[in-house]
Formats: sequence, C-alpha cells, structure tokens
Amino acid sequence: AVLLRALALDVDGRNTTGISPLNYLFMLVTFVFYFYTYHLSTIWFVFWRADGDLLFYILLLSLSISSLIGVIKLLYMYVSSKKLRQIVADYLLCDAAIIPGSRLANNIKVTLRKVKRRAAIYWLIIIGNGVVYVVVPLLTPGRHITVDEQILWGLDPMFESPNYEIATTILWFAVFLTVYAPANITGFLIIIVGYSEAQMMALSEELLHLWDDAQNHCQRLPEDDNLPMEASSSSGTNFFARRSKDSIILSGPAFKENETTAPETSVQEKTINGFIKQRLVSIMKMHAVNINLIKRVENIFQNAMALEFTLLSGGLIAELLGGLENTYVEVPFALVQVAMDCITGQKLIDANAVFADAVYGCKWENFDLSNMKLALVMLQNAQKTMKLSAGGVNSLNYSTLMSVIKSIYSAYTALRSTMNT
Repeated sequence: AVLLRALALDVDGRNTTGISPLNYLFMLVTFVFYFYTYHLSTIWFVFWRADGDLLFYILLLSLSISSLIGVIKLLYMYVSSKKLRQIVADYLLCDAAIIPGSRLANNIKVTLRKVKRRAAIYWLIIIGNGVVYVVVPLLTPGRHITVDEQILWGLDPMFESPNYEIATTILWFAVFLTVYAPANITGFLIIIVGYSEAQMMALSEELLHLWDDAQNHCQRLPEDDNLPMEASSSSGTNFFARRSKDSIILSGPAFKENETTAPETSVQEKTINGFIKQRLVSIMKMHAVNINLIKRVENIFQNAMALEFTLLSGGLIAELLGGLENTYVEVPFALVQVAMDCITGQKLIDANAVFADAVYGCKWENFDLSNMKLALVMLQNAQKTMKLSAGGVNSLNYSTLMSVIKSIYSAYTALRSTMNT
C-alpha cells in the first residue's frame, strides 16, 4: 500500500493524510510522457516517418503492446479505488479478529512468509528488468537510448543536444510507469489473494486437528457431571478475539448456531460436540468471508486480466517475430507478469482443494448428527472453488498459462513461415 501511493493510489483507508498534490502532478506528467513515448511517437513513426524496415516496426509494436499490461491494471485500480479500500479494510478486520499466538495465527504466518517471498521475487524481477533496460544504454560508450533507432515525435535528430537529454528524461519517466506499476499492482494482488490462501491452509490444519482438540478440551475440564453445558464448551473454541468492532464482518444471520442436540447423551459427549460445533461455525464464518473477498477482488481485476492476456499474446508474438536478440529484455518482462497471475490463481485453487480434503478428513463420522450436517454444508461450500479468472471465463491456473504459451508459439511459427516466404 505504501509503494502504491507513489502512483497516486491509496488503498489503505487507515491513511488520514491522503495523497499529496505533488504525487498527482508527478503521475499526470508520467502518463503524458508514457503515452507520448510508447503510443503517439510509435504511431507517428510507423505511418509518417516510415523507412520500410518491417523488423523495426514489429519491435516498436512489441514495445507499445507490452508496456500497456501494467498500465491497464493501474487504470482499473483508479476506477475501483473505493472498492479496493473497502476490500483492504475487510481483510484487515478479518486478520484483526484472529487471536494472536494461536495455532491458526501461526499457521497463517507460515504461509504468508511464502506468499511475501513470492511477491518479493516477482517485484525484484520486474524492477530489475526495468533497471537493466535503462542502465545498459548509459554504460555503453557514446550516446545511446533504450532503443537507438527509436525516434520520438518532434525530437529528430535524437542524439543532438538538447534533444538527447530531453528524450532520455522522457524515456526514464515512461519506463518508470511501465515497470513500477505492474511490479506493485501485481505484488498487491499476490499479497491479498495470498492471505486468503494462507487462511484456507491454516483452516485445513484446524479441521484435521478438530477431533483431537475436542477430546483434549474435554479432558482439561473438571470432572463434574453437573457442569453446565455452556460453561464446559465456552472456552477455547473460538478463533476470534472478542472484539465487537473487529468481528462485525464475521457476523450475520447465515451463521446462527443450531442448538439441537441428540437426546440422552452423556455430559462428555455434549462437551465434545459443543466444542466441535462452535469450532465448525467459526471455520464456516472464515470460509464464507474469504469466498466473498475473493469474489470482490475478481470482480475488479477480471476484465483487466482478460485485456492483459490479449496484450500478452500480441506483444509476445511481435517480440518473437522481432528476434530474441532484439527483445531479450522484453520477453521475460511480459511473460513473468502473466505467469505470476496464473501462479497466484493456481495457489488459491490448490489451497481450496486442501481445505475440501480437510473437511472430509476431519473425522466427521465421530460427530453427532447436528455436527455432521454442519460438516456436510461446509463440504458443499468447499466445492465452490475460490478462483481468479480472466474476463470471468478462463480460470487463472497452470493449464491456462500453458494454453496461452502454446497458442502464442503456434501463431508465431505460422507468421514466421509466412514472412520467410
């Protein structure tokens, strides 16, 4: 959220200072320079400054297309900034409601470390790609820009002062937006979706330990047959801290507890099943909250991701046609962005599958009838896989990534053979 503020995007409602006017001015200038460099100048060069070099036209086209991938997401986030702030606030409420130091909290932290490592690696790859793209011309003897043959509209000749200095500055602004926006936006997406992934993995562990926890809970209670049911099952069964403000997101009429119990059961059985019932209700609440949050995230990003895949296909085909010796920096830049979206979606699907298996493996056959019904409802809900999608059609997973790469390569080979003939 802090890094996104440099893009004049505030997704954390806890910030009371707001975005500085200088940030808005900086982003306005950056957008102007970006569109001038990668779109206006490209159109001018191809249609009015053409010199007949088809290979270079393809190279400029690949630059123009690949640079749009992150910018499209940024524009969608500007439009949906209020919804994003509410989603982030709900994620924070969900996290604040978990009791610190509990097994659930510790297991969430374990998965979140992996998620953060994944986001950090992605961020370093994208930012590093941009740094290499800008620094290589500076380290090369003589005057060079990112693409020496590229001419910006109105700055011809490019390598004479002050045109060279102006062009270099404009290109730095354009490259900043091209790499900084996708690095932080996709990183943000990895973290918030990864939190739901972490909760699903942690809840799976809770389900697998549910029966043993219930027995241990019963053994720790005083051996008093007259102990009221409410007293015997009220402690240690809830994942959530007792905070009226933080827990409001987890309340609702859909989660009212079923108080029916089997007749003529022993106090020990009542205690065990009471513990299990409260734990199942808590898990169902957390599962429902995460399903809702993922759906809201998907509604914001699904159209942007559909455009992203379309741009990726066109951009990579153009980059391959332009020759890897000319586009060796651009190809990983475009491919890593879409690959990470698919990896994020696949990890979420895998976590959901682990949760569904844990529901079935929670030793539900030992529960009373009421808790068996709760487990059945939870299993049915788990069949509604949490996922991210591109345009609401294709789920983001490894299969989708492989299909896209296969389609791109098929189109490339067909166009390459046509160009050769």
